[in-house]
Amino acid sequence: MQQVPYGSVDRDKPLIRLPFTRLAVITVCLPLLGLIACIVLALLYHYNDATYTHCQVPNYLPSISAAISLTPERYIWRFSIGLHSAPRFLVAAAYLSFYRGRFSKRLMEQLLSGLTFLLALSENVGLLLLTYVSSNETYSKDAEGSCWILVKCSLFEMMSYRQKFRLFLFNGFFCLLAAYFYKRHNTYCETGIYTLFALCEYLVVLSNMAFHMTAYWDFGGKEVMVATPPEGKRF
Repeated sequence: MQQVPYGSVDRDKPLIRLPFTRLAVITVCLPLLGLIACIVLALLYHYNDATYTHCQVPNYLPSISAAISLTPERYIWRFSIGLHSAPRFLVAAAYLSFYRGRFSKRLMEQLLSGLTFLLALSENVGLLLLTYVSSNETYSKDAEGSCWILVKCSLFEMMSYRQKFRLFLFNGFFCLLAAYFYKRHNTYCETGIYTLFALCEYLVVLSNMAFHMTAYWDFGGKEVMVATPPEGKRF
């Protein structure tokens, strides 16, 4: 490796430069492709185990918790979520900076931006814990906070806001529908009802991924850079 003098022009150039839009696509594709791989493998190689229900009625799709709990599916899911989590923390910090810069003199929006940041962190940490500790699934809680604060943005961000709001409603509707089918399955053990629950669960998770993908518009002209600090700012 070629050595350069400390503080030289070459040394202070960015080490990594990546368009934010590309980062957004990579971040969302990791859990998306991981989930698709887990479901396909579960259906092809572990169909009976993945679609088993406690009352043993016919079921045709595995729930997400069933699809990611088998081997090697669980390792594929853990790998994809592990890689996915680091950029999610970066995006949460980017949104906090974005909101605070836009609403620097508005106390309510500043408080909402902090709340949204905490909810984004809790969602990401919760997903990591549930991936490596538990088999239960949880869904986005920061969507509502983001939708409220984006109402205040200019027309330039309105496309992102509209998509966020639609996805928030879509996510909430299928969350309720999934809960209904799950309760109905446990109460009546009807054929195919657990399949409908699994399908709603897929739609909830996919809409959650799409919600986070709206960062593609929010930071479309931005870049992520890793660089050494300029001379005079090193500690």
